[in-house]
Amino acid sequence: MLRVVVIGPESTGKSTLSKQLAAHYDTLWTPEYARQYLEELKRPYEQHDLLKIAEGQLALEDELASQANRLLICDTDLHVIKVWSEHKYGNCDPAILTQIARRQYDLYLLTYVDIPWEEDPQREHPDPAMREHFYNVYRDLVIATGVPWAEIKGGFEERKEVAIAAVDQLLLV
Repeated sequence: MLRVVVIGPESTGKSTLSKQLAAHYDTLWTPEYARQYLEELKRPYEQHDLLKIAEGQLALEDELASQANRLLICDTDLHVIKVWSEHKYGNCDPAILTQIARRQYDLYLLTYVDIPWEEDPQREHPDPAMREHFYNVYRDLVIATGVPWAEIKGGFEERKEVAIAAVDQLLLV
């Protein structure tokens, strides 16, 4: 089972691209578990919630991987939780870091901040400078993994085409 992660700052089209890729390849995609968790949470999230979110993300990913068609598209991975935790709390739970080290992916699709911000109660950083900051953090993380990656820029159709070309390249290997 090949796993492709769509990663990037908030409001950069990750979920849209994940859905498009899953449809194109007739497979499944893993939604961002944090969204569901936070919708059900009746209080502001705290650092300890991030471990529960990480566990839920991995469980959902593993469940869907067993049903996917040769390829699973993941709308995020635990790097996002790490970045969020370090930004908001100054550190990250060692259990999350351990899971990051254990989990293997085959391709990262890094979404750039060149599409307009869409308001959402779960999003926290609409400032263009912060969006660029987080893009750079994710870029550095993706590069450090040593996993192949592609930068996804442009309009929605261009993003889809670039992503499909990157996944097609992975499938040829």
